Amino acid sequence: MNTYRKWFLASRPWSFTMTAVSVSVGSVIGAMDGGFSWFLYLITLAGIIFMHAAANLFNDYYDVLSGVDTLEVSTAQYRPHPLVEGTLKPREVMIEALCLFILAALIGIFLAVTRGWTILVIGTAGAFAGLFYTAPPFRYKYRGLGEISTFLMWGPLMVEGAYFVQRQTLSVDAFWVSLPFGVLVALVLLANNIRDAADDEKRNIKTLPIITGRQRGIWIYVALVVFAYVSVVLMAFTGPLNLWSLMVLISLPLFFSLLRRMIKNPPIDADAQTAKLNTAFGILLLVSLIIGRLA
Repeated sequence: MNTYRKWFLASRPWSFTMTAVSVSVGSVIGAMDGGFSWFLYLITLAGIIFMHAAANLFNDYYDVLSGVDTLEVSTAQYRPHPLVEGTLKPREVMIEALCLFILAALIGIFLAVTRGWTILVIGTAGAFAGLFYTAPPFRYKYRGLGEISTFLMWGPLMVEGAYFVQRQTLSVDAFWVSLPFGVLVALVLLANNIRDAADDEKRNIKTLPIITGRQRGIWIYVALVVFAYVSVVLMAFTGPLNLWSLMVLISLPLFFSLLRRMIKNPPIDADAQTAKLNTAFGILLLVSLIIGRLA
C-alpha cells in the first residue's frame, strides 16, 4: 500500500464529514446574519479538519501504546487501522500527527489575528481536548468524559467558532442549533463504548456505559437521539430554525433501523452506523438552513 494512502487512512478520513457539517452549519448561520466569505469558510474548514485528523492520530497512537487497541478489538475488525496492523510505525504516526497539528495551529493563529482572539481560545480548547483524549496525564476518555468533550467540541465550540469567523461575534442562535448536532456526534462515541463495554472493563477503562451500566447506556443513547429530533422540531416552530428544518425527519427511518439493532444487540459497527445517522441528520439540517437563507 502506498505510504501516503496509509497515512491518509490512519487519519480516519470518513469521520471528517461530521466536522464539515459542524463548520458548515455555523458558517451558514453566520451568512443568515450577514455576508459570507468562501475564503474564510474554506480555511476554517481546512484548519479544523487538520486538527481533527491530528486528534485521531494521537488517539490511535496512545491507544496502541497503552495496549487498548489490538488486532482483536472490534474497531480493528471493520475499519483500516494501519498502526495496529503494523503497516505504519508509531514514530510515523506521531510525526504525521504533529505535522497536522502544526498546520492547524498556523491556520488558527492566522484566524485569531485577522478575525479575533476568541478563535485562539476556542482553538486552544480544541487542541487540549484532541491531544489529551487518550494521552497522559489526563486520558479523560477513560474517565467517562469522552462523550461530554465530543459534544462540546463538535457542538457549541465548533459551530460557534465557525460563526465567529464569519461575523466576529458569538451567537445565541448558533448555540441552540449546535446542541442537537453535538449530541449526535457524541453518540458516535457512546455507541462505540457500548459495544466495547465488556473489553474496556477488563482493561479497567471507565467509559460512560461502564459507569452507568451497559443497558442504561443504551437507553441514554436512545433518549439523546430523541432529544436531537425533538429539539429541531421545537426550534423549527419557535425559532431560531424555520419549517424547512423539519427535513431532518427524513432521516428517521435510519434511526428506527439502528434503534432496533442497538436495543437487541449493538452491532460491531455501531459507531459507524451512528455516524451515518449523524451525517444524514446534519446534511438535511444544513440543506434546510441554506434553503431558508435563499428563501
